[in-house]
Amino acid sequence: MSTNSIVNSKCFPTIFGDSRMKKLEILVSLSVFLVSGLFAQTTTIPQRTLTLNQAIVTALEQNVSVRQADNNANAAQSGVLAAYGSYLPTLSASGGWTRQQTERVATTQLIQGNPITLPASSTTTNSFSTSLGVGYTLFDGFAREANFNSALSSANASEYTAVRTKQQIIYQVQTSYLNVLRQEQLVKVNEENLKRDRRQLERITESNRVGALSIGDVYRQQSQVAQDEVNLINAQNAYAKAKADLLFLIGLDPSAEYEVADPALPTEITPEYLEATTANVKSFQEMRQRALSLRPDYRGAAESYSAAQSSVTSASSSYYPRITASAGYSMSNTEFSKLSDSKGISWGVRISWTLFDGFGINRSVQNAVASRRNAELALVQAERNVSVDVTKALLDLEAARKAYDASLKSVQSATQDRRVAEERYNLGSGTLVDLLTANAGLVNAEYSKINATYNYVIASRNLEYVLGEKTY
Repeated sequence: MSTNSIVNSKCFPTIFGDSRMKKLEILVSLSVFLVSGLFAQTTTIPQRTLTLNQAIVTALEQNVSVRQADNNANAAQSGVLAAYGSYLPTLSASGGWTRQQTERVATTQLIQGNPITLPASSTTTNSFSTSLGVGYTLFDGFAREANFNSALSSANASEYTAVRTKQQIIYQVQTSYLNVLRQEQLVKVNEENLKRDRRQLERITESNRVGALSIGDVYRQQSQVAQDEVNLINAQNAYAKAKADLLFLIGLDPSAEYEVADPALPTEITPEYLEATTANVKSFQEMRQRALSLRPDYRGAAESYSAAQSSVTSASSSYYPRITASAGYSMSNTEFSKLSDSKGISWGVRISWTLFDGFGINRSVQNAVASRRNAELALVQAERNVSVDVTKALLDLEAARKAYDASLKSVQSATQDRRVAEERYNLGSGTLVDLLTANAGLVNAEYSKINATYNYVIASRNLEYVLGEKTY
């Protein structure tokens, strides 16, 4: 029922004139329009657009693993500074004031048989002192050099770990972001399929009404439309969960409203992108050598091995004597104003050598040697990891390219198959089952093309991650 009929038949008696009725109708219509517009304005919440670069920057700022790796790298730098400080002399200064007060009570003593009374007395003595000392290690069995090299290598290893952690997080963000775009495209495929089947249902229903088709075709198409609605709901749910996973990964509220869109990421693979990706792929040995020279985790393992070697030298330094030089300057007096009247200067060289410590030095050396062997094994394992990662990345990229090429042919064939099936069904020479089968084949082909597209993009990003070429 229209607004005019409601106003005329229910809201106002007929005793009002036509002009007043028209004014009231205009006021009611205007009120409804304003209220509707106000409601639409208050309920519409603009979504914030989240590009891939914004997601990466946010993840690097919010991710706990990245922040912990940066903290460890900063802490390792302080170790380098401390190791460098061992090359510098030590400087110490001290000053003191001591006040001593002696109280003696009155006593009587016999001196040559005569009692003599000694009165009570109180004595106060002040003592002021100050000193300045300088020490320098002349030789410590090469421990100083070994500790500095170990600290420097450990700092480099921590820095490489931080870089690799960032690369890992960024690759995870890229994969999650591309998965959101994949799910969005799958939603569009299901939406288009539902619209197509609904239009087909309308045509079948009309043909049944005029007696051209049986009621069985109507029921069969209704069932297909219902299944399309279920598929769309599932696709929308998968899209929403993929977006929530992305927001959680980069440290944002998963319940917040964001539009995941990036114009720099096309939904189709261009020939230029395929050519650039193919040109970047070389032989396995070339890719392996490139990864070994760039991978931060492998370079970090090499630095850890170098640090372990220096630790062995540091532990062995206790077998050598230690030579130190020192000098000092001191002043002391009972009166502060005369402090400089009593001065002292000292200097000298000291040699110390541990001849036997109950095999403590040997234990330290053996522990350092074991750590070096473990670091060497870790380096070998890191090299193996690089080799297998490069192998798998190249295989995945090749398989993704073949799957993408096959999906293009599949979509082309499925599109023609559905067109032929629809024409035959409309002419009466084909069955609805044939049309539904052809339509399902087209949907599956479109699904495969979308998955193949994003799988290829992810495979190319994985190759970059495996090579360790991108630094952040």
